Amino acid sequence: MSWFRTAWKNRVLGRSLSHAQAMIGTMAGMASIAGVVISLVQWAHPATTGDLVAVVQAAGSHGAVTDATVEVLTPQNALVATLTSDATGRATQALKEGVYVVRVSHPKYAADERRVQVLPRQTVEVRANLRAESSTTLRVGSSSPTNIDRAVDKGVGAVLKALRF
Repeated sequence: MSWFRTAWKNRVLGRSLSHAQAMIGTMAGMASIAGVVISLVQWAHPATTGDLVAVVQAAGSHGAVTDATVEVLTPQNALVATLTSDATGRATQALKEGVYVVRVSHPKYAADERRVQVLPRQTVEVRANLRAESSTTLRVGSSSPTNIDRAVDKGVGAVLKALRF
């Protein structure tokens, strides 16, 4: 019986260990070669894009503002991308290297605008702390009259009355 154990250890276990060592060595060599190839490709063709991360928060509470519209524009106001903030208040976009204007808006808040520069292989984070709109702010397309609407109506009424219309 001892000869069986010796044969088992030498043939089965010995072969399995050397076989496993050969496989691990081969995989490590392949991983090293793949790493060199990826490095050479990145060196030959450098990346020209970076990432923009917009974090939209309410000014007082610093709570996330969801469904905010984040517009990315060129300095000449050409639209590059329109994003929407997620449940965490974040919106992300890969952009080519350059200068951009980031405009953040939401129906319940006053808009915020920033100028940023995106660099290759870097992440630019823009934190927009949106402030609640005041009641005197004119809202375009709003069906409810604001204080400005009422003041204009009173002024027009006074002019019409003075001119007897």
